[in-house]
Amino acid sequence: MSVEIERRFLLKKDVWRTADAGQLIRQGHLSKNPDRTIRVRIAGDEAFLTIKGRTVGVSKSEFEYPIPSQDAEELLRLCVPSLIEKTRFRIWHAGHEWEVDEFRGENRGLVVAEVELIMENEPLALPDWVGVEVTENPRYFNSSLSEKPYSQWRAAK
Repeated sequence: MSVEIERRFLLKKDVWRTADAGQLIRQGHLSKNPDRTIRVRIAGDEAFLTIKGRTVGVSKSEFEYPIPSQDAEELLRLCVPSLIEKTRFRIWHAGHEWEVDEFRGENRGLVVAEVELIMENEPLALPDWVGVEVTENPRYFNSSLSEKPYSQWRAAK
């Protein structure tokens, strides 16, 4: 079984920005059941179908398969509302690759950094631009953001 071990953080500084333009990602969910989510993602010229199991702590089972981009476009039309759009930036810090997602559309204003680990208890040096950890807060899951976008959180305050 393939396991994803990932930690997610909000950002406290904007100094993470890199010179590259990042990569546009569009994704949607065919299923958002907490026990199994099925995601379709187009990232640049590549497309993937991903099946994830229930998150337990910082781990979950994950199976990802490349699919033809045309199939992904068709599958996005079948996804439950709404689609997620974000620009992803990759930044190396202290031996780990961080993925910083700057969300667009209804999630504009939300910026989240994720880092994948080999082990749950792996030592991790946090960059100074990383703030509060939100790994176990389900409202920051992409599947949740597609149901209740970040703009609705701010409107409810």
